[in-house]
Amino acid sequence: MAKKVKFDEDVLELALIAKALSHPARVFIMKKLTGMNSCCYSGDLVEELPIGRSTLSQHLKELKHAGLIQGETEPPFIKYCINHHNWEKARAAFLQFLNQEESQTIQS
Repeated sequence: MAKKVKFDEDVLELALIAKALSHPARVFIMKKLTGMNSCCYSGDLVEELPIGRSTLSQHLKELKHAGLIQGETEPPFIKYCINHHNWEKARAAFLQFLNQEESQTIQS
């Protein structure tokens, strides 16, 4: 019988964010959007990445699923922005995780 492990909500949330940031294209998108302090159309992003529109769309979908970005439809375009509330939560979660690991290593 397989052992069932139930993870805490904070662990699941951190894993979701880590997965969303696990591809260089998605890291690039997040850096671009956070550096702009404004929104950006997907067409502008595809011009800066060595990927096609459909691939970009999948990467944006992953980031939206994790709650890191939000899209506003302005037919026929979609404008993407950082979800500042969730981005700050993600940053805090990673900092807490990394600091926890550091303090455990120091105590060992």
